[in-house]
Amino acid sequence: MKKIISILLVIFVGGFGQAQEAIQSFSLEEAITYALENNRNVKNASRDVAAAEEQKWETIATGLPQIDGNINYQNFLEQQVSVVPAEFFGGNPGDFEEVIFGTKQNVSASATLNQLIFDGSYIVGLQSVKVFLEISKNAKEKTELQVRQNVINAYGNVLLAIESEAILVKNRDVLRKNLDETTKIYENGLEEEESVEQLQITLSGIESLLKNATRLKTIAYQMFNITLGIDVNTNTVLTDSLENLAETNISLELLNAEENVEDNIDYMIAENDKTSKELLVKLEKSKALPQLTGFINGGYLGFSNEFTFLDSDQNWSGFSAFGINLNIPIFSSLGRTAKTQRAKIELEIAEESLTELEQQIRLEIARAKSDYQFSIEDYDIKKQNLKLAERIEKKNETKFFEGIGSSFELRQAQTQLYNAQSEYLQSMLNVITNKTQLETVLNRPN
Repeated sequence: MKKIISILLVIFVGGFGQAQEAIQSFSLEEAITYALENNRNVKNASRDVAAAEEQKWETIATGLPQIDGNINYQNFLEQQVSVVPAEFFGGNPGDFEEVIFGTKQNVSASATLNQLIFDGSYIVGLQSVKVFLEISKNAKEKTELQVRQNVINAYGNVLLAIESEAILVKNRDVLRKNLDETTKIYENGLEEEESVEQLQITLSGIESLLKNATRLKTIAYQMFNITLGIDVNTNTVLTDSLENLAETNISLELLNAEENVEDNIDYMIAENDKTSKELLVKLEKSKALPQLTGFINGGYLGFSNEFTFLDSDQNWSGFSAFGINLNIPIFSSLGRTAKTQRAKIELEIAEESLTELEQQIRLEIARAKSDYQFSIEDYDIKKQNLKLAERIEKKNETKFFEGIGSSFELRQAQTQLYNAQSEYLQSMLNVITNKTQLETVLNRPN
């Protein structure tokens, strides 16, 4: 019996230890740091940068020496027959003799070195791959900004769901107590039935909202886990509070931040896109330039009617050569001209798009500043409104149970309080998310 109890204790302690290990706690900054290392989109963006680095070297390597080796073995199942005048062998003029040239088997081994000496498109290609690498790095930076923003929003939504559930539980408990007391008063004939019904209506509404809040809290946690890059059902704990985050995210200095459009990540990407279009024009023009390449090769040939190529006394004949090839484009039926003109048109489109984007970003910064300033002002107002609503509800509750206030007035005060609570929670979340939006547009993450 003792042995069985010991086994059960080991299993319980082990399971409890595993459950403890499964819980992960995060402050907001810890969540951001974790997501920037583990979020799947960030990982893929890092892989894109690594791939761009490899493509850069791939392009560089095309202009460096290229060495290829070749080994060829031939065994003629039936050798080709040629004819020569028979008089070469003492025969009659006009007659021909069948002869076989060469051996039945042969082996050749060679190596060739090719070197690009001049190619205008290669030079442009080197410039283009640098721009492509910058675009990949910009895309990674944009992904990190988006992930940071998503983490902050998801973190805030979880805290909002937690606070909403806690307030609804508190309101439900107060209503249950009020309903119980009012029911007893009604049963003693000192209160109207309508008062009980009014409280029942309010309570049923709160209980419904509470059930929905509990479901939303579960979904908010799952969204938070996905944003971090962990399993959706991981048990996570958030160590920051909504009110503390709202207070620490009030920064009037950010409202006066310099509006440098060039720092915006979308502007950087668009500017690099314009540069790539400029290089495309240069590339099409470079195709009209000559291309100069050189090569050198060498190898050995072996001949035999039997497979004796691995023998030490096999005879090998060496050969080698070098050469230069100059390719000069002369006439393309205006094809190159058309490609160049098309590249110029695409450049003009990119320039117009960049100008339009600059205006949009300026407007976006102004809107983000306005939204952030309003959220700070709204937070202060909603905070004061909540205090007022709490006092009004408390007064009406006292008046109701003292018999000098109606149930309708109490229900109005309670509804006003619940709205004030909800608006206060939302105002705190707005401060956090609007500040994050402004930081993202300015590309100034803390």
